[in-house]
Amino acid sequence: MTSAGYSNMDIINARLPGSPTSHWLHMGADGAISTIAPMTEYIATPGEQPVLDVGGDWISLGGVDLQINGALGLAFPDLQPSDEDRLAEICAFLWQQGVDAFLPTIVTTDVRNIHRSLATIGEFMSRTQTTPEAKVLGVHLEGPFLNREKRGAHPEEYLLPLNLENVKRVLGDYARFVKKITLAPELDESGDVIPYLRSLGILVSLGHSQAKAKEANRAFDLGATIVTHAFNAMPSLHHREPGLLGAAIVRKGVYCGAIADGEHVCPPMLDLLLRASGGSRGVFLVSDALAPLGLPDGVYPWDSRQIEVKNGTARLFDGTLSGTTLPLLDGVRNLVRWGICEAAEAIGLATESPRHALGQTGLAVGQPATHLLRWHLDPSTSALSWQRLAE
Repeated sequence: MTSAGYSNMDIINARLPGSPTSHWLHMGADGAISTIAPMTEYIATPGEQPVLDVGGDWISLGGVDLQINGALGLAFPDLQPSDEDRLAEICAFLWQQGVDAFLPTIVTTDVRNIHRSLATIGEFMSRTQTTPEAKVLGVHLEGPFLNREKRGAHPEEYLLPLNLENVKRVLGDYARFVKKITLAPELDESGDVIPYLRSLGILVSLGHSQAKAKEANRAFDLGATIVTHAFNAMPSLHHREPGLLGAAIVRKGVYCGAIADGEHVCPPMLDLLLRASGGSRGVFLVSDALAPLGLPDGVYPWDSRQIEVKNGTARLFDGTLSGTTLPLLDGVRNLVRWGICEAAEAIGLATESPRHALGQTGLAVGQPATHLLRWHLDPSTSALSWQRLAE
């Protein structure tokens, strides 16, 4: 069923992320939400319009993935002008995976590669969508301004000192396509970089860093609002030096991205992060998926090196963790299966929280049915499943 197929329809007995009570939604003549209200305010009008009773299932928007490195064999740092059709395939694939929008992530590489990928994505963003697909919101640059000691799988030869001159060089003529950048704040001795990036409308995320709490708080004061893959590529929490992550957890208005594959961060530490940070008010899920997303386990090229994917986890051959091939919404299922979150909170971590981290609204009047997911929890197995409402 299409969005138009839900025109002038009531959806009743729906649970929503972030709300403990049941709601009803009215879809207007254009197939978009025109009313969201508690079920206690619902008055049935028999025969006047169709009613879909979802029986206590959850209704949400689709996911938003703020850190994804590629899919279907294509790595975003390797994009060529001829890859626009492959980008369209990825957008269609992610839509089928329940993702409404995403930030293609370009990891540390040669500046010429960054510019080529940015140009390709920028050209792609200017085209007209003709079919339902995940929308490219802009680019996430993960590097090249990272701490060498916490570079992880990022190639050391392409890392750059963090200063305005290098930032302007990396952005080149493509700053308007960059939505978010990950950097190590302790490398910015002048304190000029974060305000400059914010003046361009670019969100600043802290990561691949050795920053102490004082350095992190300075960056937050300057305008940084996100932390890249919490716990990974940063100092561990310590009772005398909370470091970057500790500073972020207690900082109001700062969001931590988290990978819920069970490998990057063990479930008890994810539980701790969610409890300490206020859950969906301070955390959002990312996939951190690499180019083999959507492909079977095996050995795949990764820049000039190779990675091996086993059970959805990607590593270099020296054992360095480099990412996953886990779809974003599988992380939602994991949190529920592990008993860390109730379904409503877990769903919100992939659908509402990333939108809030971008400064966008979540589920609200005006959203079309095509963007709505219906989630069902099997109480006997704690298995959470979803489908697009308009399919």
